[in-house]
Amino acid sequence: MSEKLTYKDAGVDTKEGEKAVKLMKGHVQKTFNANVLNGLGGFGSLFKLDLTEIKEPVLVSGTDGVGTKLKIAFLMDRHDTVGQDCVAMCVNDILCQGAKPLFFLDYIATGKVEAEKIADIVKGIAGGCVRAGCALVGGETAEMPGFYSDGEYDMAGFAVGVVDRDKIIDGSKITEGDLLIGLHSTGLHSNGYSLVRKLFLEQMELRVGDDIPELNMTLGEALLTPTKIYAKECEAVSSLPVKGIVHITGGGFFENIPRIIPIGLGVEIALGSWHIPPIFSYIQKCGEIEKDEMYATFNMGIGMIMIVDEAEAFKVISKLSNIGEKAAIIGKIVKGDGVSLCQK
Repeated sequence: MSEKLTYKDAGVDTKEGEKAVKLMKGHVQKTFNANVLNGLGGFGSLFKLDLTEIKEPVLVSGTDGVGTKLKIAFLMDRHDTVGQDCVAMCVNDILCQGAKPLFFLDYIATGKVEAEKIADIVKGIAGGCVRAGCALVGGETAEMPGFYSDGEYDMAGFAVGVVDRDKIIDGSKITEGDLLIGLHSTGLHSNGYSLVRKLFLEQMELRVGDDIPELNMTLGEALLTPTKIYAKECEAVSSLPVKGIVHITGGGFFENIPRIIPIGLGVEIALGSWHIPPIFSYIQKCGEIEKDEMYATFNMGIGMIMIVDEAEAFKVISKLSNIGEKAAIIGKIVKGDGVSLCQK
């Protein structure tokens, strides 16, 4: 007669999962505000909407993951930053509609739950939520033995925000002559990592611990730099008539900017109008990558773009400067279509 099986024998350790919840609890509670009505452990999360200053509320939602940047975290065995990436990828998207982030939920799936590792991931998620001004109201950690390789996991997130209907930003008011104001990125953010891994780890056979003189840090440190969250920047200009906001993610400049530009209009990007971080120049040099390919894949140092009337540009830049954001005018709206790169 065969031995009696347990869930742990099958690869699922519920005790380790309970330990992970205890370890992450303090991080999660740092994100709570008066609108969160219950703590961890419920079947659903309760969040009270405060609509005091909103006449016609519209909920804005977004979901995303971190992508293959996680591979760098695995190689470095560092897991306390990718959570911020997950929050940023979701929150930055809903900021583009003029929404104020309210709450966030995460999903982490792994072959084997390691409590300390999960707590590190959630620490990064909670830190991202604090930066975004939203509450981490819940999530799910799924232990799936046989589905993921040892030490690997995947993660995704879901963000909800609110905006007054008459303050929705959708690009419909953009006209010829409007200016593009670029907000600086912290590096690659969470896009282009399949190309980067192929170049550095496969073709050049570099290791994440290798010091890169051009970057003044190790390769892993440069690649694992967290994605910037632009909640403070969007809040700073919320009283000004911003016509459009673009989150530069997968697809770079060529795919993301046209998503909000009315038909019949195009964009001229003035190359040389902002500082491009060394990581992009290093990638382009090492891979002998064409300029258009770079701008079609990476953010090139601009993580978010705000589109405003020329008369409002100075006010927007001044507001951003007041909170330490060195924004720059990087282009303009013209007749035509698509995105063209022009020398300044």
